[in-house]
Amino acid sequence: MKIAIFNPYNVSMPGGVQDHVRAQASELKRRGHKVTIITPRPRKFEDKLPEDTVFIGVSARVKAQSSTVDISAAIDQEEIDDFFKSNKFDVVHFHEPVVPFVGRQLIASCPYPTVATLHAALPETGIGRTLGSITPYFRSVIQHVDVLTRVSPAAGEYLSELIQGVEVFDVPNGVNIKDFKPSKKRDKNTIVYIGRLEKRKGPKYLLLAVSQLVKKIPELKLIIAGDGPDRDKLEELAEDLELKNVEFLGYVSDQEKRDLLSRATVACYPAIYGESFGIVLLEAMATGTPIVAGDNPGYSSVLRETGLLSLVNPHVTREFSRRLELFLTDKTIQNLMSEWGLKYVKQFDYSRVVDDYEKVYKYAINKHKA
Repeated sequence: MKIAIFNPYNVSMPGGVQDHVRAQASELKRRGHKVTIITPRPRKFEDKLPEDTVFIGVSARVKAQSSTVDISAAIDQEEIDDFFKSNKFDVVHFHEPVVPFVGRQLIASCPYPTVATLHAALPETGIGRTLGSITPYFRSVIQHVDVLTRVSPAAGEYLSELIQGVEVFDVPNGVNIKDFKPSKKRDKNTIVYIGRLEKRKGPKYLLLAVSQLVKKIPELKLIIAGDGPDRDKLEELAEDLELKNVEFLGYVSDQEKRDLLSRATVACYPAIYGESFGIVLLEAMATGTPIVAGDNPGYSSVLRETGLLSLVNPHVTREFSRRLELFLTDKTIQNLMSEWGLKYVKQFDYSRVVDDYEKVYKYAINKHKA
């Protein structure tokens, strides 16, 4: 098939949707499909244009309370019409179709079968309320889509009223398991956090829990990888709490991330809201690393069965600290969670995820013809 995949976010920035699109495209190409990635041009882009990638529109980052949101500026309709006239596709797959504004323009003008995937779980405040109130805009997007998918039940929950009666397929995010290797030797009493340093990800609550835990495990080490608007505040908090064994690494490469996970005793992701899935959880599982994670709808949709032991309320510092202590010190729990994760994550390998997308594409093509 000749497939176009639309990514609404800045391709030069790290992110779950960007990673998903790249991995999905790679696996589709491996299977012999011809894939074109459509994405807005970053405002500051000096790198070489990635292979099989087309820029349409310009991306922009908007601050919204404790987080940031990517949008793309609307463009001239003639540019979109010319693109579709000169490029023929069997199916066009839109990720995050409701992100303003280019995605909506492309969907409305697309003459080919369309698939749209919902990724986001919006908070109940700020940007979540704002976007959730623009009902006519969302409805104008959904009406042009042949098939709708979501990465989890939590994804697109803010659109639940609009998609009632609409057929929705669950196709999860994935991970390339072959890229992650469990380590035979792990660092002792080491917690690793990898992610954006912002309120909703919960790193503040991890520092508070660790401040209690070091009283019982003085040699405990916390490694925080990632950057974000709250980094300075978090470094100040660590200093105020007199945490000596906390290391802020800033942004790390994919290989450095894999190395950190494979050596960690525990991977911790205490997000408190705004998560629809949790690719970071899959990455930790693929290295056999036990996880302690925030009990939000997205993470709880991934951590099922034995994985329920990983979920904790980050706001309750005492409970959070005790769960970390258990996972750091109990070898039976460590082995149980490691073995479970390595087995459980296999269902999320991109080879299986793309199997599902191929079925969805064929369904969309047949539906479009009807």
